[in-house]
Amino acid sequence: MIINDPLKICYIGGGSRNWAWVLMQDLTFEKELSGVIELYDIQPEAAKTNELIGAALMEKYNKGRWRFHANASLQEALEGSDFVFVSILPGDFNDMAVDVHAPERYGVYQSVGDTAGAGGLIRAIRTIPQFREIARAVKQYAPDAWVVNYTNPMTICVRTLYREFPRIKAFGCCHEVFNTQKLLAAALEKAGLAPKGAPGGGIKREDITTRVLGINHFTWIDKASWKGIDILPYYKQFVDTYAASGFRDAGAATTFAAGGTGGEDPDEAVRLKYFSSAERVKMDLFRRYGLIAAAGDRHLAEFCPHSWYLANPAQVESWGFALTPVSWRIRNQEKLKKLANAYIEGAAAMKPVKSGEEGIAIVKSLVGLGNLVTNVNMPNRGQMPDLPREAVVETNAAFSRDDVQPLASEGLPVDVRALVTPHVLAQEGIVEAVFEHDREKAFRIFSHDSAIQNVSLSDARSLFDEMCAKTSADGLWGDALN
Repeated sequence: MIINDPLKICYIGGGSRNWAWVLMQDLTFEKELSGVIELYDIQPEAAKTNELIGAALMEKYNKGRWRFHANASLQEALEGSDFVFVSILPGDFNDMAVDVHAPERYGVYQSVGDTAGAGGLIRAIRTIPQFREIARAVKQYAPDAWVVNYTNPMTICVRTLYREFPRIKAFGCCHEVFNTQKLLAAALEKAGLAPKGAPGGGIKREDITTRVLGINHFTWIDKASWKGIDILPYYKQFVDTYAASGFRDAGAATTFAAGGTGGEDPDEAVRLKYFSSAERVKMDLFRRYGLIAAAGDRHLAEFCPHSWYLANPAQVESWGFALTPVSWRIRNQEKLKKLANAYIEGAAAMKPVKSGEEGIAIVKSLVGLGNLVTNVNMPNRGQMPDLPREAVVETNAAFSRDDVQPLASEGLPVDVRALVTPHVLAQEGIVEAVFEHDREKAFRIFSHDSAIQNVSLSDARSLFDEMCAKTSADGLWGDALN
């Protein structure tokens, strides 16, 4: 790849009021790079709004370095791009309401519903045709660009890109591990290694080194250190102290995970209720397996046997996390639309806040401005020797100029692998079913899910047919299944 100076970044989903705003704010602090962000969205007016917001932000905080341009042509947005960022919502929140809430009538509860389980699989079927289209467009118009995905279901998205265009240079980024690193920092601080209020503000999560294994939203850490100190003994002490009561002081509830805007959400208490947790699931899994579960409790719970944490709403509450209703996401979306209008009308001003995300650091490494090791999602080419080859896995990778090298691991202990592997096979199976337009294969994968196994096969069929019919009404599926 020949890096342009200035850079050209195509942003698919450029009308986003989540990741696009994160990128804008992070770019206000970036003084070494410059370029244009081509904002492409199936809702052109949303991309145009972000063009105006980004221009105002750059004019005030980083004038002359970055230009935002809403582009109605995907071809024009892609041609000549050095990078392609993808953050789209597959379907809309009405579709997601079906994903999350239709199974509840059968006693199947989901805390997120965008990656695993019934909701994650139906969302995957909706997503795969869209990512096939993205892969074909990249192949035609920007085959040498690096493609950075933020969309869920992460594993499915990245797997689809490679299956459609094997030569693509793509990977997926997720911040769940970062929040676990914050929790590890809190464990060290509670042990007295760096008390809060110490010079430098205590332990920074960036200074904690972790070895990441597994798949997206079901990641594990088997090694963690800070300044050469093994963190696992301190984390065990921390778990022994807080496993029963929970711990909510690590700042692990992400600012942007639900479309937050750096503290401007007037309904912050409700947002935290739905998106934070007491970390009890994470600590329970550590006690069971001796590895650090490295995703949020809301995600982790959905990958485990349904009876452990998600049998009913009362059990969920007892474990210190929440079932996030899609109605809240819909209300929040409307608030963010109003906030976007306030930004462009001058009634409010976006203020730059460093997100803690690594997107810009990754870009800088790939253009030759330093090296970086962080966790990413890529096809398994040996970095997880105990999981199927080519399946998308999440591990550490080394970034340098125009190169990403996943770092080899020893794999997962057999008991943890027994938990992870069924989800790998389900993800592989649902991709295969959609590529083959095989509805029955998709249903069989759906019926194998641990939560769906708690209902009768006839009810599973009825639920699958209902979810397919309702979520496909907007025409986004095309001929995904016959």
